[in-house]
Amino acid sequence: MVVDSVQSNSAATGSTVSSSSSSATVGYDDFLQLLIAQMRNQDPTSPTDTSQYMSQFAQLSSVEQAIQTNAKLDALLSSSALTQAEGLIGRTASFTAEDGVQTTGTIKAVYIVQGGTIATLDNGVQVQLGPGITIS
Repeated sequence: MVVDSVQSNSAATGSTVSSSSSSATVGYDDFLQLLIAQMRNQDPTSPTDTSQYMSQFAQLSSVEQAIQTNAKLDALLSSSALTQAEGLIGRTASFTAEDGVQTTGTIKAVYIVQGGTIATLDNGVQVQLGPGITIS
């Protein structure tokens, strides 16, 4: 069965369809709404095989589990990064700035950003930790 377009008429069905993320993705509830609409509007003389429904449902379920696993892994990695960053406070960082000046200072604060870890030294200088930084 080919569906060209689906329009939601929440007044007629008495339900609403909500999307928790962008409109380009289909969530679990959205999928179930589409599945019910497909079942209601299928051709009675040529119904869709139920194994196709179950296959679609299983695929959505596995994708949903993968998304949840990725979210939990991201949280675990963030927690690990914060634990490692905490161990840097009070240590001495040395590096050569872009202008060629050798800078040394005690790390007073560390925070995690999308691109890595930023250390704030006791002299107010902020430096992204990475290659070229010596921690002692």
